[in-house]
Amino acid sequence: MLTLRPALHLDRLGSVIAVLIGVALFASPFVTYRANRIVSGEGRLLVDALPPAGAVAVIAVVLGVALCAVLAQRPLVRLAAACLGLVTIFPAVGFSAGFVTPAGNTFARVSPAIGFWLLALALALLAADALTRLRLGPWGRLAALSLAAGALALLLLSGAWGDLSLMKEYANRAESFWREARQHLWLAFGSMLAACLAGLPLGMISHRVPALRSSILQGLGVVQTIPSIALFGILIAPLGYLAANVPLAAALGIRGIGAAPAFIALFLYSLLPVVANTMAGLAQVPADVTEAARGMGLSRRQRLVQIELPLAFPVILAGIRIVLVQNIGLATVAALIGGGGFGTFVFQGIGQTATDLVLLGALPTVALSFAAAIILDAIIDLTRRGAHDRD
Repeated sequence: MLTLRPALHLDRLGSVIAVLIGVALFASPFVTYRANRIVSGEGRLLVDALPPAGAVAVIAVVLGVALCAVLAQRPLVRLAAACLGLVTIFPAVGFSAGFVTPAGNTFARVSPAIGFWLLALALALLAADALTRLRLGPWGRLAALSLAAGALALLLLSGAWGDLSLMKEYANRAESFWREARQHLWLAFGSMLAACLAGLPLGMISHRVPALRSSILQGLGVVQTIPSIALFGILIAPLGYLAANVPLAAALGIRGIGAAPAFIALFLYSLLPVVANTMAGLAQVPADVTEAARGMGLSRRQRLVQIELPLAFPVILAGIRIVLVQNIGLATVAALIGGGGFGTFVFQGIGQTATDLVLLGALPTVALSFAAAIILDAIIDLTRRGAHDRD
C-alpha cells in the first residue's frame, strides 16, 4: 500500500528572507573600498572581502540560516538561526576592513555596503518574526533588548570594527560625538518632559470642560501641520527679539538660532499627543467606577488622583511613547539651526559627501528610537496589567 509523504511547508516570510540573503551574498557588494574618505568607492563581494576560508565559513553559516528560515517552524529554532547569522556577519564586516585595506595605508576607508545591510535586514526580520511568534511578555522583550544592546556593546568594545570607516570617523570625533549625544537627549527628553508638565493639566481641563476641548485640539492640530523646518524658522524672529530686548532671556541662552527654537518647536509638536491621549484615557474610565468612588465619599481631586489617572495611565503613556520616538527623530533636524544633536554629523556628512559621517549621526538616532519604543511598550503593558488588577 502506497503512503504519501506530507509536502514540505515553506514559510512565506522565510522564502523572502532567503531571496534577500541570496541577493546579498552573490549579487551585492559586502563592503565598499575607497582610497580616501570622500572619493567614490569600489564594491567588493563577500568572496573578495574576506580570506577564502573565512568567506566560505560565512557563506555556509548564512545559507544554513536561510534554509532554517524557509523550513523551520519552531520560533526558538528560527531565533537561534537569526542570532547565529547576526553574530557571524557583524564581526565579519569588521575583519573584512583589515583584509581589503593595503598594509600601512592610513587613508583608505572601508564601509559596509548594500550586501551587508541586506543581510542584516534579512536576519533582523527573521529574529523579529521569531520573537513575535514567541509572544514575549514585557519583561521578555526588555530582556531581549538588553541582550541585543550587550552584544552590540561587546562588538564595539572588542575592536572588531576598529578598521571600518564608521569607527574611524567616531575616533576622530569622540569628544564631539558624546557632546552632541547629550544635546540630542536633552532636546528629545527635555521637550517631552516639558510637554507632559503642560499637556497633562491641559488634557484634564479639556476633559472636564467640553467647551474648551474642540478649540484646544484644533489649535494644537494646526501646529502639527507646520513642517519642522518652517516652525524653526518662524521661531527665529520672536526669540531673536526676546534675546535682544530681555537681558534675562539672553542670560538663559535664548537666541534666534540654536537650542532654544529647537526645544520650543519640539515642545509644541509634543503637546497634541499628550493632550489627546490624556483626554482619551480619562474618557475611557468606566462611569460606574467613578460613581462608586463618588459614593464612597471621594472628592473630585481624590477621584482624579486615586482612580481616574491610574486607570488612564496606560493610554497617557501611549501618547508619551509617540512623543518620545517622534522627538528623537525630529531632534536631528535641529542641527540645521545650530541646535546640535546627532543631526550635526548627518548634515556635515551630507555636505562633505561622507556617508560614514552621515551614519555616525543616523545610526544612534535609529537605535535610540527603537530602544525607546520597546521600553515604553513594555511599560505600557505592565501598567495595563496593573490597571486590570485594580479593576
